[in-house]
Amino acid sequence: MSAGYLALRQHAAWMDLSSRGKIRASGEDRARLLHAMTTNHVEQLKPGEGCYAFLLNAQGRILGDVNLLCFEDHFLLDTEPETRAKLFEHLDRYIIADDVTIEDQTDRLATIAIEGPEAAAVLAKLGAPAPNAPYATAAWGSRTVAQLSSTGSDGFFIFAPAGEKDQLINEISAAGAVPATSEDARVVRIEHGRPRYGEEITERYLVQETGQLQAVHFSKGCYLGQEIVERVRSRAQIHRVLKRLEIDTSEVPPAGTKFTVGEAPAGEIASAVFSPALNKTVALAYVRVPFTEPGTNLSVGTLQAQVM
Repeated sequence: MSAGYLALRQHAAWMDLSSRGKIRASGEDRARLLHAMTTNHVEQLKPGEGCYAFLLNAQGRILGDVNLLCFEDHFLLDTEPETRAKLFEHLDRYIIADDVTIEDQTDRLATIAIEGPEAAAVLAKLGAPAPNAPYATAAWGSRTVAQLSSTGSDGFFIFAPAGEKDQLINEISAAGAVPATSEDARVVRIEHGRPRYGEEITERYLVQETGQLQAVHFSKGCYLGQEIVERVRSRAQIHRVLKRLEIDTSEVPPAGTKFTVGEAPAGEIASAVFSPALNKTVALAYVRVPFTEPGTNLSVGTLQAQVM
């Protein structure tokens, strides 16, 4: 087990997530536009609050996801590196007569994550505030602390001017956090059943299939793609859903591996890793609805997987 992996599970680790996209939206109509473009209830957010949301196309397919943070005079959309340009262009296309300005601030803001059970203790040693609700933010001088996690562990993102990044990392290291690699983070993320857009969530899937319903406000009114989301909800019309599996093997099956129940097709693996803590493979997989009950056994070639 690497030091970074152990820290994410048992202590606190830091990760440089500065490549994550950061889009600032300002102007009088910013809340109205984002409310109409995302799946969550943006207009009810107050400064210091935030939410998780999807952006959809007209066919209800997921273009990307965002941590959407509300400030006094703007919103900050934190998104995956792969969706930075796509979501910026998508939003820009729908600004017509609106008083909204969007700016890509990715290169101007560093993002350093502190994650693990002792993440709040590290912030306390730094003298930094620890927001006490998911997606909440607090000012820390020129920096902003947000209660966000990329791995499913307890965690916080610190947004800081790019010129302060090295100093911030030194401060965090001095407070006891150790560096974790992207592979450390991926293993812990999948152990926790936390999907990531670009790997387990793509345009191939519908909102309800991802299981991430915290991203959706079902009674907020119209938004782009809402008709499809509502149709699926009202008809309970999904055939598969993302689930966490455990497989008693150290041989990690590749993404796309199919599994069955008896002779019946039962689904497909989206991602899988070997878990040092569990001494077995953990996977995130799209499982056909009849086989999603926890404890259901699935066949993956000659191996047995269990739905968790």
